[in-house]
Amino acid sequence: MVGMTSSTLSARLRGRLEERRPDGLFRQIEARAAQTGLIDLSNNDYLRLARNPALIKAARESLDVWGASSSASPLVSGYTEGHRALEERLAHWAGFRWGLVWNSGYAANHGVLSVLPSKGDLILIDRLAHYSMIAGALRSGARVQRFRHNDVEQLEHLLVRSERWAQVFVVTESVYSMDGDRSDLQSIAALKERFGFTWILDEAHALGWYGARGSGLAEEEGVTDAIDVFVGTLGKALGSMGAFTLFHQSCFREFLINFAGEFIYSTYLPPSCAAAALAAVNWVEAQSEERVYGHKLSAYFRERLPGSPPGDSPIVPVIFGEAVPMLRAAQTLAIAGFKVASIRPPTVPAGKSRLRISLNTALAEDDLDRLVAALEDIFR
Repeated sequence: MVGMTSSTLSARLRGRLEERRPDGLFRQIEARAAQTGLIDLSNNDYLRLARNPALIKAARESLDVWGASSSASPLVSGYTEGHRALEERLAHWAGFRWGLVWNSGYAANHGVLSVLPSKGDLILIDRLAHYSMIAGALRSGARVQRFRHNDVEQLEHLLVRSERWAQVFVVTESVYSMDGDRSDLQSIAALKERFGFTWILDEAHALGWYGARGSGLAEEEGVTDAIDVFVGTLGKALGSMGAFTLFHQSCFREFLINFAGEFIYSTYLPPSCAAAALAAVNWVEAQSEERVYGHKLSAYFRERLPGSPPGDSPIVPVIFGEAVPMLRAAQTLAIAGFKVASIRPPTVPAGKSRLRISLNTALAEDDLDRLVAALEDIFR
């Protein structure tokens, strides 16, 4: 009977997988070599810090002191002096009082959204917010309403009608990961002045790229004081691994330490990752010219790529609609010397498959000229 049940389940799983193949939605993972010979435009290492000597040195020194693992969950003994130093540095960098380090951005977003709101509360969340945020919100027991992407007018309309809820949470990103567009943070901050909601902002794709100190779009737009929970990642522009949350009030941090399973029940981030991230923050804050150059590259590329959306973020989507032609285009670009990300449903909505081009400050204008030429050949 056990074997029969297993066989039935295997057949069901294979059937579901085969349904994905005709539309190009079947996914596989491929091991990447250390050196591919391709210009990598697929990852989120926007400042190319993952191989920065200062980060590598900091990680090696931490390995000598702490070893390769934290070896325990943070509430047991996994929380080290290195983690505490990173929390304090991150909070000071971004203009907050308190910080908390997490194992991943998914864990941070899911943990925050699943335990801070509760039944009787309302969560208003941008329709294109990251899946980790939506999944956490749905788990919370609160009422969840998704508003049209970057539609501040609809958000205001929903807030006007939100009086009956115990607490209202507004959840947005600063730079959206699939389209590379920016939220109108100042307008949302103005709404908070009127309605007094709790604002949770994910700055994952803005860190390092925006702000005089490089701490993100909230710094650049001057709205840091309005944000209740700031979510950031250590594994994108900061070149390490893990994530963090920042708060103005200590009770948010204490509540998550006590109630967020994603924080409580996993072996903690290795101290070497915390050390590398600390070195990255120090580097980013001192290297404002890198951000200026990155914005220049983004503008240069967008001006030369027909149909490219305006903006200055490192993320530039090239929309194909259907997955099969998009996958062919990615293969053609690989032959031309470029590795790009192929993004398909359910990561993006149906009919919105795209190549996601992630720019970085190691690129030169000549590289982008060749990429534009290769894309123009594909669309001819």
